[in-house]
Amino acid sequence: MLFLYNLLMIFAGFVIKIIALFSPKIKLFVTGRQTVFETLTLQIGPSDRTIWFHAASLGEYEQGLPVMEKLKLEFPNHKLVLTFFSPSGFEVRKNNTVADVTVYLPLDTKVNAKKFIQLVHPDYVFFIKYEYWPNYLNELKKLQIPTYLISGIFRENQLFFKWYGGFYRKALDAFNHFFVQNSGSKELLARLGKTNVTVSGDTRFDRVVSILEKNNTLDFISEFKNNTLTIVIGSSWPKDESLLVNFINSSRHNLKFIIAPHNIKPEQIQDLKKIICKKTVLYSEKENKNLSEYNVFITDTIGILTKIYSEADIAYVGGGFGNPGVHNILEPATFGVPIVIGPNFSHFAEATALVNMKGCITVSNQKELNEAFENLIQNEDIRHEKGHICSTFVKMNKGATKSIVKFILNESLKNLQ
Repeated sequence: MLFLYNLLMIFAGFVIKIIALFSPKIKLFVTGRQTVFETLTLQIGPSDRTIWFHAASLGEYEQGLPVMEKLKLEFPNHKLVLTFFSPSGFEVRKNNTVADVTVYLPLDTKVNAKKFIQLVHPDYVFFIKYEYWPNYLNELKKLQIPTYLISGIFRENQLFFKWYGGFYRKALDAFNHFFVQNSGSKELLARLGKTNVTVSGDTRFDRVVSILEKNNTLDFISEFKNNTLTIVIGSSWPKDESLLVNFINSSRHNLKFIIAPHNIKPEQIQDLKKIICKKTVLYSEKENKNLSEYNVFITDTIGILTKIYSEADIAYVGGGFGNPGVHNILEPATFGVPIVIGPNFSHFAEATALVNMKGCITVSNQKELNEAFENLIQNEDIRHEKGHICSTFVKMNKGATKSIVKFILNESLKNLQ
Protein backbone atom coordinates (compact mmCIF):
# COMPACT_ATOMS: atom_id res chain seq x y z
CA MET A 1 0.00 0.00 0.00
CA LEU A 2 2.84 2.41 0.77
CA PHE A 3 4.22 1.75 -2.73
CA LEU A 4 0.85 2.68 -4.26
CA TYR A 5 0.65 5.73 -1.99
CA ASN A 6 4.04 6.94 -3.24
CA LEU A 7 2.98 6.47 -6.86
CA LEU A 8 -0.17 8.46 -6.09
CA MET A 9 1.87 11.30 -4.55
CA ILE A 10 4.10 11.51 -7.63
CA PHE A 11 1.06 11.46 -9.91
CA ALA A 12 -0.69 14.09 -7.77
CA GLY A 13 2.33 16.36 -8.13
CA PHE A 14 1.95 16.35 -11.92
CA VAL A 15 -1.83 16.77 -11.88
CA ILE A 16 -1.69 19.68 -9.43
CA LYS A 17 0.68 21.55 -11.73
CA ILE A 18 -1.84 21.26 -14.55
CA ILE A 19 -4.74 22.36 -12.34
CA ALA A 20 -2.63 25.34 -11.21
CA LEU A 21 -2.88 26.76 -14.73
CA PHE A 22 -6.60 27.33 -14.14
CA SER A 23 -6.91 27.82 -10.37
CA PRO A 24 -5.34 30.81 -8.54
CA LYS A 25 -5.46 28.96 -5.20
CA ILE A 26 -3.75 25.84 -6.57
CA LYS A 27 -1.23 28.09 -8.29
CA LEU A 28 -0.26 29.45 -4.87
CA PHE A 29 -0.05 25.83 -3.64
CA VAL A 30 2.42 25.00 -6.43
CA THR A 31 4.51 28.16 -6.72
CA GLY A 32 4.81 28.52 -2.96
CA ARG A 33 6.54 25.15 -2.76
CA GLN A 34 9.10 25.88 -5.47
CA THR A 35 11.48 27.77 -3.18
CA VAL A 36 11.03 25.83 0.09
CA PHE A 37 14.36 24.01 0.04
CA GLU A 38 16.21 27.16 -1.01
CA THR A 39 14.59 29.09 1.86
CA LEU A 40 15.50 26.40 4.38
CA THR A 41 19.11 26.29 3.14
CA LEU A 42 19.44 30.06 3.53
CA GLN A 43 17.72 30.37 6.91
CA ILE A 44 18.81 27.24 8.76
CA GLY A 45 22.47 26.48 9.28
CA PRO A 46 23.93 23.02 9.97
CA SER A 47 24.61 23.97 13.60
CA ASP A 48 21.20 25.57 14.24
CA ARG A 49 18.87 23.77 16.63
CA THR A 50 15.24 23.76 15.56
CA ILE A 51 11.71 22.81 16.58
CA TRP A 52 9.28 22.03 13.76
CA PHE A 53 5.52 22.63 13.91
CA HIS A 54 3.19 21.57 11.10
CA ALA A 55 -0.28 23.06 10.63
CA ALA A 56 -2.65 22.05 7.86
CA SER A 57 -4.18 25.51 7.60
CA LEU A 58 -5.13 28.64 9.53
CA GLY A 59 -7.30 26.92 12.13
CA GLU A 60 -4.55 24.49 13.10
CA TYR A 61 -2.06 27.35 13.30
CA GLU A 62 -4.31 29.14 15.80
CA GLN A 63 -4.68 25.86 17.66
CA GLY A 64 -0.94 25.33 17.94
CA LEU A 65 -0.01 28.94 18.62
CA PRO A 66 -0.16 28.75 22.45
CA VAL A 67 2.25 25.79 22.44
CA MET A 68 4.56 27.51 19.94
CA GLU A 69 4.69 30.64 22.09
CA LYS A 70 5.44 28.72 25.30
CA LEU A 71 8.12 26.51 23.74
CA LYS A 72 9.75 29.53 22.12
CA LEU A 73 10.20 30.94 25.63
CA GLU A 74 11.43 27.61 27.04
CA PHE A 75 13.87 26.97 24.16
CA PRO A 76 15.17 30.45 23.26
CA ASN A 77 18.21 29.06 21.42
CA HIS A 78 16.11 27.04 19.01
CA LYS A 79 14.73 28.29 15.71
CA LEU A 80 11.04 27.58 15.33
CA VAL A 81 10.12 26.25 11.88
CA LEU A 82 6.46 26.39 10.87
CA THR A 83 5.00 24.62 7.85
CA PHE A 84 1.57 24.88 6.25
CA PHE A 85 -0.10 22.55 3.77
CA SER A 86 -2.83 24.92 2.59
CA PRO A 87 -2.49 28.35 0.93
CA SER A 88 -5.37 29.61 3.10
CA GLY A 89 -3.09 29.12 6.10
CA PHE A 90 0.28 30.09 4.65
CA GLU A 91 -0.83 33.21 2.80
CA VAL A 92 -2.55 34.64 5.87
CA ARG A 93 0.18 33.80 8.41
CA LYS A 94 3.41 33.75 6.37
CA ASN A 95 4.53 36.90 8.19
CA ASN A 96 3.72 35.65 11.68
CA THR A 97 5.99 36.73 14.53
CA VAL A 98 6.25 33.45 16.43
CA ALA A 99 8.15 31.34 13.86
CA ASP A 100 11.68 32.05 12.66
CA VAL A 101 11.03 30.26 9.37
CA THR A 102 7.61 29.78 7.73
CA VAL A 103 7.24 27.69 4.56
CA TYR A 104 4.89 25.36 2.75
CA LEU A 105 5.30 21.66 3.47
CA PRO A 106 6.53 19.96 0.28
CA LEU A 107 4.38 17.11 -1.01
CA ASP A 108 4.79 13.88 0.91
CA THR A 109 7.22 11.97 -1.31
CA LYS A 110 10.17 9.97 0.01
CA VAL A 111 12.66 12.35 -1.60
CA ASN A 112 10.95 15.48 -0.26
CA ALA A 113 10.60 14.08 3.25
CA LYS A 114 14.24 13.05 3.47
CA LYS A 115 15.52 16.37 2.11
CA PHE A 116 13.20 18.51 4.23
CA ILE A 117 14.08 16.77 7.49
CA GLN A 118 17.79 16.82 6.62
CA LEU A 119 17.67 20.61 6.12
CA VAL A 120 15.52 21.33 9.19
CA HIS A 121 17.14 18.63 11.41
CA PRO A 122 14.62 19.29 14.23
CA ASP A 123 15.10 18.34 17.86
CA TYR A 124 11.32 18.13 18.32
CA VAL A 125 8.42 17.87 15.89
CA PHE A 126 4.76 18.75 16.50
CA PHE A 127 1.86 17.92 14.19
CA ILE A 128 -1.24 19.93 15.07
CA LYS A 129 -4.62 18.13 15.27
CA TYR A 130 -4.26 16.00 12.15
CA GLU A 131 -2.50 15.45 8.78
CA TYR A 132 -0.48 12.29 9.02
CA TRP A 133 1.99 12.21 6.15
CA PRO A 134 3.46 8.66 6.03
CA ASN A 135 6.79 9.49 4.36
CA TYR A 136 7.54 12.35 6.73
CA LEU A 137 6.52 10.28 9.74
CA ASN A 138 8.50 7.24 8.61
CA GLU A 139 11.60 9.38 8.14
CA LEU A 140 11.18 10.96 11.57
CA LYS A 141 10.86 7.52 13.12
CA LYS A 142 13.91 6.24 11.24
CA LEU A 143 15.97 9.16 12.59
CA GLN A 144 14.45 8.76 16.09
CA ILE A 145 13.39 12.41 16.23
CA PRO A 146 10.85 13.02 19.06
CA THR A 147 7.49 13.62 17.39
CA TYR A 148 4.21 14.63 19.02
CA LEU A 149 0.59 15.12 18.03
CA ILE A 150 -1.11 18.00 19.84
CA SER A 151 -4.86 18.65 20.08
CA GLY A 152 -5.34 15.43 18.16
CA ILE A 153 -8.77 14.06 17.44
CA PHE A 154 -9.59 10.63 16.05
CA ARG A 155 -12.82 9.31 14.56
CA GLU A 156 -13.82 5.76 13.68
CA ASN A 157 -14.25 6.56 9.98
CA GLN A 158 -10.56 7.47 9.59
CA LEU A 159 -8.25 5.29 7.53
CA PHE A 160 -6.37 4.05 10.61
CA PHE A 161 -9.40 2.04 11.68
CA LYS A 162 -10.12 0.40 8.32
CA TRP A 163 -8.87 -3.10 7.45
CA TYR A 164 -6.93 -1.66 4.50
CA GLY A 165 -5.26 1.15 6.49
CA GLY A 166 -2.22 -0.80 7.65
CA PHE A 167 0.42 1.48 6.15
CA TYR A 168 -1.32 4.47 7.69
CA ARG A 169 -1.49 2.79 11.10
CA LYS A 170 2.21 2.04 10.84
CA ALA A 171 2.93 5.75 10.30
CA LEU A 172 1.47 6.47 13.75
CA ASP A 173 4.42 4.57 15.26
CA ALA A 174 6.48 7.73 14.67
CA PHE A 175 4.67 9.59 17.44
CA ASN A 176 6.35 9.49 20.83
CA HIS A 177 3.17 10.78 22.43
CA PHE A 178 -0.37 11.70 21.46
CA PHE A 179 -2.05 14.67 23.15
CA VAL A 180 -5.71 14.25 22.25
CA GLN A 181 -8.81 16.34 22.80
CA ASN A 182 -11.16 13.73 24.23
CA SER A 183 -11.50 10.27 25.76
CA GLY A 184 -13.09 8.92 22.57
CA SER A 185 -9.83 9.55 20.71
CA LYS A 186 -7.87 7.83 23.47
CA GLU A 187 -10.14 4.79 23.27
CA LEU A 188 -9.74 4.56 19.50
CA LEU A 189 -5.96 4.72 19.80
CA ALA A 190 -6.10 2.02 22.48
CA ARG A 191 -7.70 -0.26 19.87
CA LEU A 192 -4.49 0.17 17.87
CA GLY A 193 -2.39 -0.69 20.91
CA LYS A 194 -1.37 2.91 21.57
CA THR A 195 -0.98 3.64 25.26
CA ASN A 196 1.29 6.70 24.93
CA VAL A 197 -1.76 8.97 25.00
CA THR A 198 -2.81 11.90 27.20
CA VAL A 199 -6.26 13.50 27.11
CA SER A 200 -5.00 17.06 27.44
CA GLY A 201 -7.92 18.85 25.77
CA ASP A 202 -7.94 21.43 23.02
CA THR A 203 -5.25 24.13 22.96
CA ARG A 204 -7.67 26.46 21.19
CA PHE A 205 -9.24 27.20 24.58
CA ASP A 206 -5.89 28.56 25.78
CA ARG A 207 -5.60 30.57 22.59
CA VAL A 208 -8.97 32.29 22.98
CA VAL A 209 -8.60 32.86 26.73
CA SER A 210 -5.34 34.72 26.02
CA ILE A 211 -7.28 37.08 23.72
CA LEU A 212 -8.94 38.61 26.79
CA GLU A 213 -5.54 39.82 27.99
CA LYS A 214 -5.05 41.93 24.85
CA ASN A 215 -6.42 45.29 23.80
CA ASN A 216 -9.34 44.39 21.54
CA THR A 217 -10.51 47.95 20.90
CA LEU A 218 -11.12 49.06 17.32
CA ASP A 219 -12.06 52.75 17.29
CA PHE A 220 -13.92 52.56 13.98
CA ILE A 221 -16.06 49.65 15.23
CA SER A 222 -16.90 51.56 18.41
CA GLU A 223 -17.84 54.56 16.28
CA PHE A 224 -20.03 52.39 14.04
CA LYS A 225 -21.71 50.62 16.97
CA ASN A 226 -22.50 53.90 18.76
CA ASN A 227 -23.83 52.07 21.86
CA THR A 228 -26.42 50.23 19.76
CA LEU A 229 -27.29 46.53 20.11
CA THR A 230 -25.01 44.81 17.60
CA ILE A 231 -25.13 41.42 15.88
CA VAL A 232 -21.75 40.26 14.58
CA ILE A 233 -21.86 37.74 11.73
CA GLY A 234 -18.52 35.95 11.46
CA SER A 235 -17.15 33.70 8.71
CA SER A 236 -20.40 33.70 6.76
CA TRP A 237 -20.96 31.77 3.54
CA PRO A 238 -23.61 32.51 0.88
CA LYS A 239 -25.99 29.91 2.40
CA ASP A 240 -25.79 31.74 5.72
CA GLU A 241 -26.05 35.15 4.11
CA SER A 242 -29.23 34.36 2.17
CA LEU A 243 -31.06 33.91 5.49
CA LEU A 244 -29.21 36.63 7.36
CA VAL A 245 -29.83 39.31 4.74
CA ASN A 246 -33.56 38.50 4.81
CA PHE A 247 -33.54 39.14 8.55
CA ILE A 248 -31.45 42.31 8.23
CA ASN A 249 -33.72 43.75 5.54
CA SER A 250 -36.94 42.97 7.40
CA SER A 251 -35.86 43.84 10.96
CA ARG A 252 -37.49 46.92 12.48
CA HIS A 253 -35.37 46.96 15.62
CA ASN A 254 -32.73 49.59 16.28
CA LEU A 255 -29.80 47.30 15.47
CA LYS A 256 -26.34 47.35 13.97
CA PHE A 257 -24.92 44.45 11.96
CA ILE A 258 -21.27 43.66 11.29
CA ILE A 259 -20.64 41.04 8.62
CA ALA A 260 -17.23 39.38 8.22
CA PRO A 261 -17.63 37.04 5.23
CA HIS A 262 -15.46 33.94 4.93
CA ASN A 263 -14.64 34.89 1.35
CA ILE A 264 -13.63 38.50 0.74
CA LYS A 265 -13.33 38.46 -3.06
CA PRO A 266 -14.34 41.97 -4.22
CA GLU A 267 -17.08 40.74 -6.56
CA GLN A 268 -18.70 38.66 -3.80
CA ILE A 269 -18.48 41.54 -1.33
CA GLN A 270 -20.19 43.85 -3.83
CA ASP A 271 -22.89 41.26 -4.53
CA LEU A 272 -23.55 41.00 -0.79
CA LYS A 273 -23.71 44.76 -0.37
CA LYS A 274 -26.18 45.11 -3.25
CA ILE A 275 -28.80 42.82 -1.70
CA ILE A 276 -28.77 44.64 1.67
CA CYS A 277 -31.45 47.31 1.75
CA LYS A 278 -30.11 49.16 4.78
CA LYS A 279 -27.34 51.73 4.79
CA THR A 280 -24.13 49.74 4.38
CA VAL A 281 -20.43 50.60 4.49
CA LEU A 282 -17.37 48.49 3.75
CA TYR A 283 -14.20 48.45 5.81
CA SER A 284 -12.32 49.67 2.71
CA GLU A 285 -14.72 52.64 2.42
CA LYS A 286 -14.72 53.73 6.07
CA GLU A 287 -12.33 56.67 5.86
CA ASN A 288 -13.86 60.17 6.13
CA LYS A 289 -17.32 58.76 6.83
CA ASN A 290 -19.55 59.17 9.86
CA LEU A 291 -19.79 55.47 10.61
CA SER A 292 -22.46 55.93 13.27
CA GLU A 293 -24.92 56.77 10.47
CA TYR A 294 -24.67 53.28 8.95
CA ASN A 295 -26.65 50.16 9.87
CA VAL A 296 -24.41 47.49 8.34
CA PHE A 297 -20.62 47.25 8.31
CA ILE A 298 -18.95 44.66 6.03
CA THR A 299 -15.31 43.76 6.70
CA ASP A 300 -13.68 43.22 3.32
CA THR A 301 -10.37 42.48 5.05
CA ILE A 302 -8.88 39.78 7.26
CA GLY A 303 -7.41 39.65 10.75
CA ILE A 304 -9.87 41.77 12.75
CA LEU A 305 -12.82 39.45 13.39
CA THR A 306 -11.56 38.41 16.83
CA LYS A 307 -11.47 42.02 18.01
CA ILE A 308 -14.88 42.69 16.46
CA TYR A 309 -16.42 39.88 18.52
CA SER A 310 -15.52 41.87 21.63
CA GLU A 311 -18.15 44.44 20.57
CA ALA A 312 -20.87 41.86 19.83
CA ASP A 313 -24.08 41.58 21.81
CA ILE A 314 -25.11 38.56 19.71
CA ALA A 315 -22.94 36.49 17.36
CA TYR A 316 -23.79 34.38 14.35
CA VAL A 317 -20.96 32.05 13.30
CA GLY A 318 -21.17 30.86 9.72
CA GLY A 319 -20.44 27.60 7.96
CA GLY A 320 -23.18 25.59 9.62
CA PHE A 321 -25.27 25.31 6.45
CA GLY A 322 -22.42 23.67 4.52
CA ASN A 323 -19.67 21.08 4.87
CA PRO A 324 -17.61 20.37 6.87
CA GLY A 325 -19.66 22.69 9.11
CA VAL A 326 -19.60 25.61 11.48
CA HIS A 327 -16.48 27.75 11.94
CA ASN A 328 -14.76 28.68 15.21
CA ILE A 329 -17.31 29.53 17.90
CA LEU A 330 -14.75 29.83 20.70
CA GLU A 331 -13.75 33.41 19.87
CA PRO A 332 -17.21 34.92 20.48
CA ALA A 333 -17.72 32.49 23.37
CA THR A 334 -14.66 33.75 25.24
CA PHE A 335 -16.15 37.27 25.20
CA GLY A 336 -19.36 35.96 26.78
CA VAL A 337 -21.47 36.42 23.67
CA PRO A 338 -24.55 34.24 22.95
CA ILE A 339 -24.10 32.40 19.65
CA VAL A 340 -26.36 31.30 16.81
CA ILE A 341 -25.17 28.70 14.26
CA GLY A 342 -26.50 26.55 11.40
CA PRO A 343 -27.37 22.84 11.67
CA ASN A 344 -24.05 21.24 10.68
CA PHE A 345 -21.97 21.25 13.84
CA SER A 346 -21.75 17.61 14.99
CA HIS A 347 -18.09 17.22 13.96
CA PHE A 348 -17.07 20.00 16.35
CA ALA A 349 -16.95 19.02 20.01
CA GLU A 350 -17.04 22.58 21.36
CA ALA A 351 -20.11 23.45 19.27
CA THR A 352 -21.89 20.26 20.30
CA ALA A 353 -21.11 20.95 23.96
CA LEU A 354 -22.32 24.55 23.86
CA VAL A 355 -25.52 23.58 22.03
CA ASN A 356 -26.20 20.97 24.71
CA MET A 357 -25.45 23.53 27.44
CA LYS A 358 -27.79 26.02 25.71
CA GLY A 359 -25.16 28.71 25.33
CA CYS A 360 -25.37 28.25 21.58
CA ILE A 361 -28.58 28.13 19.51
CA THR A 362 -28.77 26.05 16.35
CA VAL A 363 -31.15 26.95 13.51
CA SER A 364 -32.11 25.10 10.34
CA ASN A 365 -34.20 27.58 8.37
CA GLN A 366 -35.36 31.19 8.09
CA LYS A 367 -38.16 30.83 10.63
CA GLU A 368 -35.85 29.38 13.29
CA LEU A 369 -33.18 32.01 12.63
CA ASN A 370 -35.70 34.84 12.94
CA GLU A 371 -37.07 33.40 16.18
CA ALA A 372 -33.61 32.92 17.68
CA PHE A 373 -32.58 36.48 16.92
CA GLU A 374 -35.89 37.95 18.10
CA ASN A 375 -35.65 36.09 21.40
CA LEU A 376 -32.09 37.29 22.01
CA ILE A 377 -32.80 40.86 20.92
CA GLN A 378 -35.84 41.29 23.14
CA ASN A 379 -34.55 39.48 26.25
CA GLU A 380 -31.44 40.96 27.82
CA ASP A 381 -31.49 38.38 30.63
CA ILE A 382 -31.42 35.51 28.14
CA ARG A 383 -28.51 37.15 26.29
CA HIS A 384 -26.55 37.46 29.51
CA GLU A 385 -27.39 33.94 30.64
CA LYS A 386 -26.29 32.31 27.39
CA GLY A 387 -23.22 34.53 27.17
CA HIS A 388 -22.22 33.53 30.69
CA ILE A 389 -22.56 29.85 29.77
CA CYS A 390 -20.24 30.43 26.81
CA SER A 391 -17.50 32.30 28.70
CA THR A 392 -17.60 29.84 31.62
CA PHE A 393 -17.29 26.90 29.21
CA VAL A 394 -14.13 28.38 27.68
CA LYS A 395 -12.52 29.09 31.05
CA MET A 396 -13.31 25.59 32.35
CA ASN A 397 -11.56 23.95 29.40
CA LYS A 398 -8.29 25.86 29.35
CA GLY A 399 -5.02 24.23 30.40
CA ALA A 400 -4.05 21.94 27.51
CA THR A 401 -0.97 24.01 26.66
CA LYS A 402 0.37 23.81 30.22
CA SER A 403 -0.04 20.02 30.23
CA ILE A 404 1.75 19.59 26.89
CA VAL A 405 4.65 21.93 27.66
CA LYS A 406 5.21 20.34 31.09
CA PHE A 407 5.44 16.91 29.45
CA ILE A 408 7.91 18.13 26.81
CA LEU A 409 10.13 19.81 29.41
CA ASN A 410 10.18 16.64 31.49
CA GLU A 411 11.15 14.62 28.42
CA SER A 412 13.87 17.15 27.64
CA LEU A 413 15.32 16.78 31.14
CA LYS A 414 15.30 12.99 30.82
CA ASN A 415 17.29 13.23 27.59
CA LEU A 416 19.91 15.35 29.34
CA GLN A 417 20.42 12.82 32.14
